[in-house]
Amino acid sequence: MFEKVLIANRGEIALRVLRACRELGVRTVAVYSSADADSAAVRLADEAVRIGPADGRRSYLNAAAIVEAARRTGAQAVHPGYGFLSEDADFAEICAENGLTFVGPPPPVMAALSDKSTARALMRRAGLPLPAGSVETLPTVERAAEVAAEVGYPVIVKAAAGGGGRGMTVVRAAADLPRAYARTRAAAQAAFGDDRVYVERYLTDARHVEVQVLCDGHGNGVHLGTRDCSVQRRHQKLVEEAPAPSLPAATADALTAAALRGVLEVGFTGAGTVEFLVDDHDRFHFLEINCRIQVEHPVTEMITGVDLVHEQLHIAAGVPLRLRQADVRPHGVAVECRVNVEDPDAGFAPTPGRLDRFHPPGGPFTRVDTHGHPGYVVGPHYDSLLAKVATWAPDRDLALDRLERALAEFDIAGPGVRTTIPFVRRVLDDAAFRKGRYSTGLVDRLLRDPDRAGPPRTDQRRN
Repeated sequence: MFEKVLIANRGEIALRVLRACRELGVRTVAVYSSADADSAAVRLADEAVRIGPADGRRSYLNAAAIVEAARRTGAQAVHPGYGFLSEDADFAEICAENGLTFVGPPPPVMAALSDKSTARALMRRAGLPLPAGSVETLPTVERAAEVAAEVGYPVIVKAAAGGGGRGMTVVRAAADLPRAYARTRAAAQAAFGDDRVYVERYLTDARHVEVQVLCDGHGNGVHLGTRDCSVQRRHQKLVEEAPAPSLPAATADALTAAALRGVLEVGFTGAGTVEFLVDDHDRFHFLEINCRIQVEHPVTEMITGVDLVHEQLHIAAGVPLRLRQADVRPHGVAVECRVNVEDPDAGFAPTPGRLDRFHPPGGPFTRVDTHGHPGYVVGPHYDSLLAKVATWAPDRDLALDRLERALAEFDIAGPGVRTTIPFVRRVLDDAAFRKGRYSTGLVDRLLRDPDRAGPPRTDQRRN
């Protein structure tokens, strides 16, 4: 195992990795921007190094500064968390060139899987079903129109280098395609420095189901079951649960087997997630592979008892996978919601500000991952995620009831600060969600009809 790990991230995931390192007896180095000088990770780390100003492009995306901090402090490995440089193959390569172990898959594997078009081709070769559409990227709008006409509308235009819910545009009619194509390419260039796009059939009323996998560098791999992440706004997740509800056992078995086969065939190592869309006939279609720890990893940990960050670190250190498939025995149901500092009634616009009160919930079988505290200032520079609340129970109804109870206890207040808690409570009270038969269209439906489910906004006195 490593003696010292640098954590190249911030917020709740930096704190999560720090705690895992401490449990394993590994010393930690936190890097931070000027905006995060008083963060919990900085206070708790064995060492901390300032790497730049609040602007993430000059701090958490500054590969040279991070590598220099690792070399100066004697860190042996870099854990990237999620977001920022976590799926940047060039950064992983730079780490290797400087004698640092990047906690993730080898750079060539990451480069191939981070390119969605290449990943689709690789997974098709491995026998995974894909949504109808182009495997290759489409350099002209005329070629995009040909593919769209072939597969039928609605279609979705996607950035090949996209991620985090960005770089996607749904197109419902041929007349709208030229503008959507141009807009998606421009957005992809601005966000990722890569304007390549492809087109695939857009599956309405589909569920977003993913599979957690662990693979070592010795050819071993296991899956840890399914998660459902269909509750999304702007293709970004709000509520996740494990296992995916209302999924026939035969479909779940085929889906998890396909996911594990796909990652093993491309030489993946570490903790990864294979994402699928499941249509209303329970047929699954490969979507993408994430080469990092996921925000929603706690629900998998809660039903399996496997610490995924521990496993990441062991795998990165060259230790053979300590699990076999027979050792993975999921039990019960876990549900997680993200608490973002956003106003759902204003299009989920961020509402940064100082937290005068911040008292997370507790109670049996309740987990809160957060970097917030009273007096913490939620700035405008980074993602608005403030906390994750997850609950476990032997059955889904009780897990949902526990999450509702926990959210009712969560006390957050500050001038101008609003959170997604009231909206998540509406989701939890929705009849289709309660039955476990919901799709990625759930959030849009609730936004169109806000009085249909859940307590009214005025009932949320703390948010």
